Amino acid sequence: MGRSVEINFPPRRVISLVPSITELLIDMGVDVVGRTKFCIHPEDKATSIPIVGGTKNFRFEVIDDLKPDLIVGNKEENYKEGITRLSERYPVWMSDITQLNEGLEMIGMLAEVTNMEAEGDLIRTQLVAKLNGLQNSRSGSVLYMIWKKPWMAAGRDTYVHHFLEHLGYRNVVQAARYPELSESDIADLSPDHILLSSEPYPFQEGDREALQAVFPTSSIELVDGEPYSWYGSRLLRVDP
Repeated sequence: MGRSVEINFPPRRVISLVPSITELLIDMGVDVVGRTKFCIHPEDKATSIPIVGGTKNFRFEVIDDLKPDLIVGNKEENYKEGITRLSERYPVWMSDITQLNEGLEMIGMLAEVTNMEAEGDLIRTQLVAKLNGLQNSRSGSVLYMIWKKPWMAAGRDTYVHHFLEHLGYRNVVQAARYPELSESDIADLSPDHILLSSEPYPFQEGDREALQAVFPTSSIELVDGEPYSWYGSRLLRVDP
């Protein structure tokens, strides 16, 4: 989930290396002084924050100039070598989230770390209400695609998997993490629905049409990947 680190409490200068957490921290009122180029929400506030690189390639000299007293990262989204290097110089708080309840718990933990308990509690309460409204709102078997060449899909032990099942879908991929699939694999899985995510691979209408020709019995749809994979406050702004 998250690990305890020694920090100056409360931290005054926070760098976030995780797009969904950047938005959450800003929504809680935390002073975020650095972000990755993928941290684009909320647009009216995030775009004015200095960029410290990508999620897997940090600009260490920029981070040093910003003099953070807390850096927030994520095990899946950030690269181990970069996090290890940062941990040698700064307090780094890491999350590891694969389930809905872990995302909710993370909000409370970060709110405590940043001294924003009231703000965090409010966001968590709103998210629980939103999730309750979405529960079992969908049905049928589903294949959630995240990459092309090779085809890759969200399997078990992922936040996407648990969100899909919360919605009422049955994920046809039983392998862990993000397995590669062939077209024959997809045919054997025979999903009622194929969802083509906008991230990390930006599927387009042409991709949807090409797959529809190969799998005419499946309902194939382009979807915004953010509500399916961004734990934090993003779900309060967008619907799956």
